[in-house]
Amino acid sequence: MNKITVVVFTAFMLMLQGCASSLSGDTYTRSEARKVQNVEYAWVDAVKPVVIEGRTDSPLGAGAGAIVGGIAGSTVGGGKGSTIASVVGAIAGGIVGQKVEESSTRKQGQELTVTLESGRTISVVQEVDSEGFFRPGERVRVLRQGSTVRITR
Repeated sequence: MNKITVVVFTAFMLMLQGCASSLSGDTYTRSEARKVQNVEYAWVDAVKPVVIEGRTDSPLGAGAGAIVGGIAGSTVGGGKGSTIASVVGAIAGGIVGQKVEESSTRKQGQELTVTLESGRTISVVQEVDSEGFFRPGERVRVLRQGSTVRITR
């Protein structure tokens, strides 16, 4: 039973990673598609590596952990002892599942400080995309759509 529990938990956590949305400059949500964006050009002044925290608002990690912990706890002892172990296992599993989800959805980010053609300086944090970190002196596009700002090459 323990091997099955571990396999199910691992598979679920890997599935959660696939659900994590990207915060890079080249990823758009469905609601952002086909909407006007204001475009400005800028030069990168500085790039600082940062970590973008993982998800903590989703019940999936805690829920999966609680289920797996409860199942694992139910295999301990018998009668009331099994019931108590199930509850303790579910609580502990929920906490562990939430921590696993947060760490598995954590992203490498970059804080970009850019000077716009207008002379104004802004800073934007976004996920590092497939082309890697931006470089100081690089000319970039700054795209704005409402309160969302992204920097692209």
